[in-house]
Amino acid sequence: MTTTRKETPFQLVASDLDGTLLAPDHKLSEFSKQTLKDLHNQGFTFIFATGRHHIDVAGIREQVGIPAYMVTSNGARVHDQNNNLMYSNNVPMDLVQPVIDTIKVDPEIFIHLYRNDEWMLNRDDELLRDFHEDSGFSYTLYDIDNPPVDGIAKLFFTHPDMDHEYLVQFEEKLNEKFGDQLNIAFSTPWCLEIMAADVSKGDALKVIAESLDLSLENCIAFGDGMNDVEMLEMAGRGLVMETAHARVKAALPNNQVIGSNADDAVAHYLQDNLL
Repeated sequence: MTTTRKETPFQLVASDLDGTLLAPDHKLSEFSKQTLKDLHNQGFTFIFATGRHHIDVAGIREQVGIPAYMVTSNGARVHDQNNNLMYSNNVPMDLVQPVIDTIKVDPEIFIHLYRNDEWMLNRDDELLRDFHEDSGFSYTLYDIDNPPVDGIAKLFFTHPDMDHEYLVQFEEKLNEKFGDQLNIAFSTPWCLEIMAADVSKGDALKVIAESLDLSLENCIAFGDGMNDVEMLEMAGRGLVMETAHARVKAALPNNQVIGSNADDAVAHYLQDNLL
């Protein structure tokens, strides 16, 4: 199918994955895959901008079959279209154990680490294993009293009950202790994430734009989580999913809200407005 590109200042398209570009089953629909191919064929540069690990995202990119940049671990890693690392910013080594100690008071909470090429977990989590079924990316186990502290792109925490309000109390505790040293944000209402203080998807997007002699004014971005807020604020146009948490909509009162990921809203928006 050939598509005619509409006149637009946008040359970069960035999208979050879970809750945004991916369907509720955490897979890309055929319509979304075709839309990304159409974008590429029309000369747009696509960027996956996600909290997921870069190895996981590379697997998804392969399914689409287009060259794309990857902003992963909420901006702690940026890889180019050929998998070369362009930017890396780790959690300070001396904060990894203190953060874990703050969370491990509740033995129910799963404590995840993204470390270089690894995903590490303090105990088995069946649900999360299914979450990454498409890319085949899986975790190894580590000891929370003796965790690795080097090369940590992010830590994140989930609870079996997926209770947002329950995790909010830990968000508050972490902000009290480390708020000026770390970036603490929810990616989904049931997943609390910790990165280095100056890490965000927006800042990572800037690394890519500048490498292409562009600015963020040339970027259109889509997202649904608190970890997307900086990106949606900084992009030339930031679009919020209808299913985004109320805190996201409150933080971005002037941003346009589009449909749901269940209806391929990102792909439909791109077809209607860019292609």
